[in-house]
Amino acid sequence: MAQFVVIIPEGQWATERLFQHDAVTVPSSSGASVGDEVLLVAEEQVVALARVEKADGELALTYLRRAFDEPVPVALSEGPVDEATFRRFAERLGAPADRKPWLVSVAMPIEAANPAEAVRQFWSHVLELGPAELPTYVWPSGDELAMQAFVLGAEANQDPEEEDEDE
Repeated sequence: MAQFVVIIPEGQWATERLFQHDAVTVPSSSGASVGDEVLLVAEEQVVALARVEKADGELALTYLRRAFDEPVPVALSEGPVDEATFRRFAERLGAPADRKPWLVSVAMPIEAANPAEAVRQFWSHVLELGPAELPTYVWPSGDELAMQAFVLGAEANQDPEEEDEDE
C-alpha cells in the first residue's frame, strides 16, 4: 500500500461540501491504485483521508476521515507522497469527531389551497432554489438559541438589520 495526494477539482469540491457521500470519484493522474490511501486536497488544503476502491482512469475513493469544515493548509502537488509526510497530515486531520444530534430545518411561507398543495409547492421551491439560494437552519438538539443559517454549506447571516448596519 502506498500513499498519495489527490486533488479534488474546484467545482466538484463545492458539491462535496454540500452533500454527504460515502465515496467520491475524481479524475487523477496520481498513479494511485486499489488499496492505496490518499490525502484529498482542495484549494491547497487537506480536506479528507480516503482509500482507493477502484482505479480505472478515474479514482473511486471511500472517505475514511473528513475535515471539510477544518481543513489543513498544505502545499503538496498530486502524486506519491512519502509515508512520514502522509502520516503528519493524516494525524493533523484528527480523529473522527463525536457525533451529536442536530435539528435541520428549511421553512418558507407558502400560499396554497390545502396542505397537499403547500407540500408540492414547497418541494418545487426547494428544487428550484436549491442550496445556492435557500437558507437551511441548523442547531444542536435542545439549544434553539444556537440556530445558524447556512447557504451553500457555509454559515450565512440572514438578519437584514445587520446587513443594513454594514452598509
